[in-house]
Amino acid sequence: MSAAFVQEPSTEELPARRPLDQDWRKLLSYGLLLALVMVFVALTNMPVNLDRRMLIEPIFSMGYLSLFWLPAVFGLVVCREPVLAGMPSYAKGSREVLAGSLVGLIGGAGLSMLTFLLDNFNLREPLVNWSPQLLELLSFRQDTAFGIAIWLPIGLVLGTFGGLAHLFSATTRRVLSWAFVSVITFAVFETVILDLSEGFAWLGAEWVVDELYFIRGGLTMHGAAVLAVAGGLFAAFGRDRAHRAKESFQALEGTSRTRANAIGLLVVAAALVILPLFLGGITNELLANVGLFVLLALGLNIVVGLAGILDLGYVAFFAIGGYTAGILTTTNRGESWPDWMPQFYWGTALVFVVILAALAGLFIGAPVIRMRGDYLAIVTLGFGEIIRLLFLSDWLGGYTGAAQGVTNIGGVQVFGLATVKGTDPRAVFYLVLFFCAIAIYVSWRLERSRLGRAWMAIREDESVAEAMGINTVNAKLMAFVVGAVLASFSGAILAAKVGSVFPNSFIILVSIVILVVVIVGGMGNIAGVIVGSVVLIGILGGPRQPGLLQEFSEYKLLIYGVLLIWMMLKRPEGLVPNVRRTRELHQDEYLQDAWLRGEIDTDSEHTDDSHSNGNTGVLPA
Repeated sequence: MSAAFVQEPSTEELPARRPLDQDWRKLLSYGLLLALVMVFVALTNMPVNLDRRMLIEPIFSMGYLSLFWLPAVFGLVVCREPVLAGMPSYAKGSREVLAGSLVGLIGGAGLSMLTFLLDNFNLREPLVNWSPQLLELLSFRQDTAFGIAIWLPIGLVLGTFGGLAHLFSATTRRVLSWAFVSVITFAVFETVILDLSEGFAWLGAEWVVDELYFIRGGLTMHGAAVLAVAGGLFAAFGRDRAHRAKESFQALEGTSRTRANAIGLLVVAAALVILPLFLGGITNELLANVGLFVLLALGLNIVVGLAGILDLGYVAFFAIGGYTAGILTTTNRGESWPDWMPQFYWGTALVFVVILAALAGLFIGAPVIRMRGDYLAIVTLGFGEIIRLLFLSDWLGGYTGAAQGVTNIGGVQVFGLATVKGTDPRAVFYLVLFFCAIAIYVSWRLERSRLGRAWMAIREDESVAEAMGINTVNAKLMAFVVGAVLASFSGAILAAKVGSVFPNSFIILVSIVILVVVIVGGMGNIAGVIVGSVVLIGILGGPRQPGLLQEFSEYKLLIYGVLLIWMMLKRPEGLVPNVRRTRELHQDEYLQDAWLRGEIDTDSEHTDDSHSNGNTGVLPA
């Protein structure tokens, strides 16, 4: 087809359809799915556990939020229809409102039915997670008849609001969403904000926070109103300016772009150095845990994100770093070690950590390097578990302490002036920040090197990369070695921070969580890995590390799984995607858009030079 005959997408909008012109089967499916999801969330006892955290005192807790947001979202989604290019679309009207209302009503009926069953039947044997407090919460601490009746209008109202959102203008939806997100964000991050207010008390921050919050008890009513208004005003007047500033930054090229990146990097570095001085111990401890997982994720990002090697035994290198640093710096070694072996300083032990981690990378990588895909993942998973069992076994118990682990590990000596231990979270964070800076620089340089380009070629198609002359075996081994060294740094810091290491600290779940962090943040992108660590580890916590929302500790794996499924379906490139990786995943969509814009001429088998740089049917890199 010639470019002259390619039509632009139609902007024609047909009149709104009649309210009863519905896809009733779709409405019933969405309503039953909503009811099932709400009942499932309730029976996990999540609302009861989250009810301890008040968002707006005294009327609204996180427990009720875990149920209330579902009908509104389903009411919004059920009315959403894809608009195909070149096809007319229908105007929104009462049909969408009715659809959202019906879906919300069916979902509310599901909770009404659950409330009735919990009150009249003993369900503790098949459903062991729910507690009597769940019935009280579903009944709003009233009699059961009130609870059975109230969920029908609640589902109806929330579902109606979700459908009604389609009738609002884009600006109105943006204002309402920002107002809601502002209130929830300030309520959830209460601990961090209170810590900051104490550090910036000399600026009057405590007075402002006292007006917004109860003492460790959620937002006040007027505080929530102020935050909602502030969020709405920003969405109405400030968001467009911020968006234009972002576009201006992205349009920079050459030295201007380099200068802007350098300024942004300096601002972020200064903030990371200065802010911990004004934070309390809890927040600094949280930042230190996030930093450890950033260091781990940066190493796995090289293995998985750049080289495309699915390594599920990555925790083995984490364990090797922790045990090596712990054994060399402890005063309580196993009985099998010779008496003449001295106790090393942490900096000296780090040299041995790097050497052993590199050798372990070669040892694990060499036998499996020619495997691909699921086979490689299963074999590396086995190697990771073998390493943990070796540390746990009595055979090496005289060296590793077996189940008792390694204790009395010394801290990190900084030029003989101070010792960094877990009792000083701020010092630990600065130590982690130093090694994260090294890992970020190494990752950045490697990504732009010849070896980095070889890794990306292997990730895209290993057979083609090998045919082009790339030594895939050596390149993949180098990825294993670099990833192992970065993971060993994190293990060594963990040993010094905690003062002990045990085999149970290095379970296979750690590898899976780090992989989720890399996928959710954005594979192949350093900034994405950092964002993924902050979002997942900082808020939910790691396998054994608490996060900001400690109430979610029992449900973090459930949330990880749901989030991972959603990311794979809706945004496989991650939260902060790598441009090259995004184009790999969405190549067909880009080509279709280019065809619609007339940039691809399928008759003459060439493309518009101004868009494609002369490459036939291929988008610019």
